[in-house]
Amino acid sequence: MADRKFVYFFGNEDTEGKNSMKDLLGGKGANLAEMANLGIPVPPGFTITTEVCVLYLEKGAYPDGVLDQINDAIEKLERINNKKFGDVENPLLLSVRSGARVSMPGMMDTVLNLGLNDDTVEGLARKTGNERFAYDSYRRFLTMFGDVVLGIKHEEFESTLEAKKRQLCVSLDTQLDVDTLKELVEEFKEIIRENTGNNFPQDPREQLQMAIDAVFNSWNNQRAITYRKLNDIPTDWGTAVNVQSMVYGNMGETSGTGVAFTRDPGTGEKEFFGEYLINAQGEDVVAGIRTPQPIATLKQTMPDAYAQLEEIYQKLEDHFKDMQDIEFTIEEGKLYMLQTRTGKRTAAAALNIAVDMVNEGLIDKETALMRVKPEQMDQLLHPMIDPESEYEIIATGLPASPGAAVGKVVFTAEHAEEMASIDEKVILVRAETSPEDIGGMDAAQGILTVRGGMTSHAAVVARGMGKPCVVGCGAISIDAHEKIFSIGDIRVSEGEYISIDGAKGCVIPGSVSLITPGVTGELETLLKWADEFREMGVRTNADTPHDALVAREFGAEGIGLCRTEHMFFGDDRIPVVREMILAEDEDVRKKALKKLLPMQREDFIGIFRAMEGYPVTIRLLDPPLHEFLPKHEELANKLKILEEDASNRPKVEIESLKKVMERVESLIEINPMLGHRGCRLGITYPEIYEMQVQAIIEAACELKLEGIDIVPEIMIPLICHVNELKSVKQHVVNVVEAVLNEKNVKMDYLVGTMIELPRAALTADQIAQEAEFFSFGTNDLTQTTFGFSRDDAGKFLPFYVSDSILEADPFAVLDQDGVGELVKIGIEKGRSTRPDLKIGICGEHGGEPSSVKFGYNIGLNYVSCSPFRVPIARLAAAQAILEKKKE
Repeated sequence: MADRKFVYFFGNEDTEGKNSMKDLLGGKGANLAEMANLGIPVPPGFTITTEVCVLYLEKGAYPDGVLDQINDAIEKLERINNKKFGDVENPLLLSVRSGARVSMPGMMDTVLNLGLNDDTVEGLARKTGNERFAYDSYRRFLTMFGDVVLGIKHEEFESTLEAKKRQLCVSLDTQLDVDTLKELVEEFKEIIRENTGNNFPQDPREQLQMAIDAVFNSWNNQRAITYRKLNDIPTDWGTAVNVQSMVYGNMGETSGTGVAFTRDPGTGEKEFFGEYLINAQGEDVVAGIRTPQPIATLKQTMPDAYAQLEEIYQKLEDHFKDMQDIEFTIEEGKLYMLQTRTGKRTAAAALNIAVDMVNEGLIDKETALMRVKPEQMDQLLHPMIDPESEYEIIATGLPASPGAAVGKVVFTAEHAEEMASIDEKVILVRAETSPEDIGGMDAAQGILTVRGGMTSHAAVVARGMGKPCVVGCGAISIDAHEKIFSIGDIRVSEGEYISIDGAKGCVIPGSVSLITPGVTGELETLLKWADEFREMGVRTNADTPHDALVAREFGAEGIGLCRTEHMFFGDDRIPVVREMILAEDEDVRKKALKKLLPMQREDFIGIFRAMEGYPVTIRLLDPPLHEFLPKHEELANKLKILEEDASNRPKVEIESLKKVMERVESLIEINPMLGHRGCRLGITYPEIYEMQVQAIIEAACELKLEGIDIVPEIMIPLICHVNELKSVKQHVVNVVEAVLNEKNVKMDYLVGTMIELPRAALTADQIAQEAEFFSFGTNDLTQTTFGFSRDDAGKFLPFYVSDSILEADPFAVLDQDGVGELVKIGIEKGRSTRPDLKIGICGEHGGEPSSVKFGYNIGLNYVSCSPFRVPIARLAAAQAILEKKKE
């Protein structure tokens, strides 16, 4: 192992890595090497590979040879920089940064100005002739080293710094003179001694070793773990460590630092977008401690550096063929690039950039389709403030991440998570966010901060999450003790509702009306491209004409699941349904069903009309009958009231209520989801299904006579044995043929079944003898395969996911190894009997991207999902075939 290469140098002609080595060098290290290869000015340095991280975290020690390779790399840095690490006359200082193979902004740790101690700080001051700069760098190093390496809370250093500024009546760090900075250095060293029991380590080699250890260990800090879970990043990747020569943006008015994007990460507009600070280091920009200046003003402040920066960013975008997020430092007028990576962006920006780059000839359609994550479609259809509504704006900040949100004010990430766990919508309000707030940011509907710019932590993370975000709202004053924030005379307490508009940067008191945009512009273009490539159909789950029309607008190609039971709950219908259920014999039941028939027929006419030209799969009544009846407890309370007032009530009213209670009691089941429901109802009460089928076919005939062709697909639920399907199907076919003969109409129709029980999947070859199509009801199939109740599993599933017992909630993401295997078996067995068997899924998984891709790979004809997830499924289906072509 000692002969293996663990350390890769970068710096122009000495560069050993390249962009394709991200798995080994991490994204940051690979891109630093690539910039050096392109001749872009990068401070030289070296990358310790992700392999070292994995081995170090597994064994608690470095592989043989790593330390020698690090020493060799430092010697090379010393020669290139003509400086000496630890030297008191001309010290070489280093930055130590993390770098996973995918961007995880702010989640892991960084240490700057490493190598400073009580002696080298004096040498740095003499060498630069700038004592204030030297001690400003030293106090920064002590803060970061104390926080990152020694585990001392950042607030301890920050509160000491703020106290010093209050004492001197100044507001900015840059207003502190050298004597004050020297005092802070001593106070910070005392904080370290008090917290650790040891003096601050003066040996630069010891500092470096401790910093590298800390960065590797930060792979497993809580915020990094949370971020990985939110973004499906494997835990075994590890992070690289990048050790780089320091360059200084805090050397005065000719120095500065900044973060920029080659296009607007909020909108995707093709304009150079970013911020910078004069006389600052990088953490000042991203931490939101000072409000930075727009990058465009750098053109006037430092025109030569700006011109070089403009040339470099265009070169980087042309090279990587994607929007780049860059960090830079200007040291006494000289520009250095510290990082480039694929920029985090909102869904709207991702969409606009992908389409624009195709139009610009930078990328092709296939690449554009792979650039937008299907789940980002949710963000594109996120609510916005209704333009017709009137509201008051009480404060304005920077529009960091578009979209609108309404929620109750909370001031801590922990509280946001607590409230979200009980389904309360919240807005997280903070002075500024930090990486530790990641869980609360995910739980919140939106984020509002007092400080920070467009590239602050809050802004970058919110955009990645698709959360509306307003930052830098300086008019807000937070009183954490009183749990209020104030804007002038306006006071808003924790728990009160506010609204934010992340597209305009507005803060609004109370709740505003939100609307959802449609599929237009670039979204429509991208989805049309997706339709050119995808082979799998996308239908919708819809129970009303309105839902069907919405789904059509989103590109649905039919209805894969129309749940007829949802039609029974209207105020005008539920009494009739209850009359049917409470009937004591078949004749009375049929009289009630006769009243329901025209209602059902009108429902189907509306749905068929909305889906003109597309298939409609209608599931016959599925839930147990007790769901349509009043709760037993409600009836008991009502009976008690009647009996207490018996002298004023007709006896027949009390007796009637008692009969209802007896019927309700007779229908109560210990486990109703495995009880008298689905096809079992159709077998015991065939007249119910006969009424529904009659309504379906009469509606289709009416439209057929209008010239609208409909192919009804009648789906029989909860089949576990072919004989069930054979029995119910015979009744269905008899009714269909009778109606067609009566109406003198010829019409194609299909009778199929929903596969939602393991036995049905395992005997699909037998069931396919009767079924003309299958639709996998993966919600119930997941429930019956796992033995998890869909209604109760929420009590423990979050723990299963957080403790890595399960990778994901199986009701949200299809369990491919178990439930998915049953689906595969069902497809293979079903088509062994009926090769042309049409098969889809209609559970919630039909709109979940990884489940859609799995469905394509195992041979589904279509997926069906809720209307607003149709665009997600369309894109995922296209990506599935593009990914398969690459294999």
